[in-house]
Amino acid sequence: METLIPTINRLQEVFLTVGAEVVQLPQIVVVGSQSSGKSSVLESLVGRDFLPRGSGIVTRRPLVLQLVHVTNDVTWWCLKYAVFLLDSCIFLFQGISPEPIYLKIFSPKVLNLTLVDLPGITKVPVGDQPEDIEAQVQEMILSFISNPNSLILAVSPANSDLATSDALKLAREVDPDGRRTLLVVSKLDLMDAGTDALEVLLGRVIPVRLGIIGVVNRSQHDINTQKSLEDSTRDEQAFLQRHYPSLASRAGSRYLAKTLSRLLMHHIRDCLPELKTRVTVLSAQYQARLHSYGQPVEDHSATLLQIVTKFASDYCNTIEGTARHIQTSELCGGARICYIFHETFGRTLQSIDPLGGLTELDILTAIRNATGPRPALFVPEVSFELLVKRQIKRLEEPSLRCVELVHEELQRIIQHCSSFSTQELLRFPKLHDSIVEVVTGLLRKRLPITNEMVHNLVAIELAYINTKHPDFTDAAQVSASVNNIQVCCEISGSDKIALTLWISHCQAEALDGGKRWKNEKTGEEKTLAPGFSSPSKGQAINLLDTAVPVSRKLSAREQRDCEVIQRLIKCYFLIVRKSIQDSVPKTVMHFLVNFVKEHLQSELVGQLYKQPLLQELLIESQDTAQQRTEVAQMLEALKKANNIISEIRETHLW
Repeated sequence: METLIPTINRLQEVFLTVGAEVVQLPQIVVVGSQSSGKSSVLESLVGRDFLPRGSGIVTRRPLVLQLVHVTNDVTWWCLKYAVFLLDSCIFLFQGISPEPIYLKIFSPKVLNLTLVDLPGITKVPVGDQPEDIEAQVQEMILSFISNPNSLILAVSPANSDLATSDALKLAREVDPDGRRTLLVVSKLDLMDAGTDALEVLLGRVIPVRLGIIGVVNRSQHDINTQKSLEDSTRDEQAFLQRHYPSLASRAGSRYLAKTLSRLLMHHIRDCLPELKTRVTVLSAQYQARLHSYGQPVEDHSATLLQIVTKFASDYCNTIEGTARHIQTSELCGGARICYIFHETFGRTLQSIDPLGGLTELDILTAIRNATGPRPALFVPEVSFELLVKRQIKRLEEPSLRCVELVHEELQRIIQHCSSFSTQELLRFPKLHDSIVEVVTGLLRKRLPITNEMVHNLVAIELAYINTKHPDFTDAAQVSASVNNIQVCCEISGSDKIALTLWISHCQAEALDGGKRWKNEKTGEEKTLAPGFSSPSKGQAINLLDTAVPVSRKLSAREQRDCEVIQRLIKCYFLIVRKSIQDSVPKTVMHFLVNFVKEHLQSELVGQLYKQPLLQELLIESQDTAQQRTEVAQMLEALKKANNIISEIRETHLW
């Protein structure tokens, strides 16, 4: 049991340079308000004056005090660790600092003990103290006593109301049951005449699990006259015998030292199994972190090839869907490209109306423009080609947008691989930026080539309107469905279209018959536009100034012609749309995606694997080098801590 406290002291020394907060070692934290007698209590435990005194906050940094009992007769003091950096010194005179000072004391008159003395709790800033000094001190105290492996030594003067004790108030915030709290009632000799602290010391006022111990501090007069601590201890025992005879054996500075040593040993014993587990887990974690940072570069050529190959492999695997790091929040890589092809691009094409933007007046205008100055017996096939090409042209814009979306996703894959790829790449910022630049350049070169090929796909469809396509609806069948007649199907191609339109014309003429002839004059008068009314004799007419009607009622023949043309356009447009929907993804995959996959590694090696660039590209970032050093130091400290804990035999714990 006696070796437990020295073991913790050794562990504190091991974690001194790397930070002991990650391990949370067992220790006793001394908490008290200003002028509560906290410094006097600590000096009585040590047996020597060593703490600074004065008005206001004197202790401005945590003091880790290690008391080591030695058997020889020589008392010697060693300020082993008290390192002040320049910025710490400046801060020291302006406020408080959380960086601890380590003081190790060897003496045959002390018990093995480890204490942490914190700045006294204050309410009002004094002198050069900042306005938030109270919050700063409380935050520092809470950061130490929140450690579940710490014991809290709360110091409160007997001549004040314990119900308003700041030390007990902070202790209860982190230890509401008082399982880790020991109360020291100081300045018993300064209570008002006729009063005592017996009820408090017996635990009847404020219950504390670890106990309540009363002490008598040295007065300012004793300090000024340099009264020795040995004399002060004898006077303390005499006072306790006179005023608290029943508690004299369980009070005083000597009893406090023995109690603290005993409590700390038992507390260390209880915390040791968890502490060992914690050290083991942290060792594994820091070993993994150190491995992720890699070793300093020795062979630049091999390292560069390894990183480039790994990045190219990760990039291709992300497209293929075989990457190790698969996102669950959103689609990425090949999955997103598939979504672009079959969902985004596919839905966009399906939403295009084959007859969108094409009115009946447009169809009739195209028919008339194709006939020239001579009235035609049937609609010429040129009008059908003219109109269907206009509709096919609408497929080009969404096709090029599909290429753009895939190109953007290939760019996003670069960042995805940079984030989840090997840590080796993140170690070298210049190499990372160069790889991103090379891949971006490769994609940029392939983009116009792919756009040109997709543009050609639409141009190919526009170059030749194949009316003999096996899926194209027979023109005669369309006419038959419109006119409810059967037409001979032996005629094919452009003649079919002409014949169909001619039949429609003949039917319209037959249906009108003599009725149209009888009412011709009357119908002409009714249907003539205002500008075409019969002029008066001698009145000049300018036909070019006559307004063309924007809309009018179509004749039966015109309606049939429009419906036939519309059905033929829709049928042929669906054929072309189906072809474009199939050929555009194939074109993008061949000229962009697959090309990048196949040439990525060779492009990276060709651009980056050059002797003049090796040294420059493989310069580590300062953050990586610093983090590797810090992690290596922590790992070394954890290994030493594990060895120290392993030296404690299980029999020593009981």
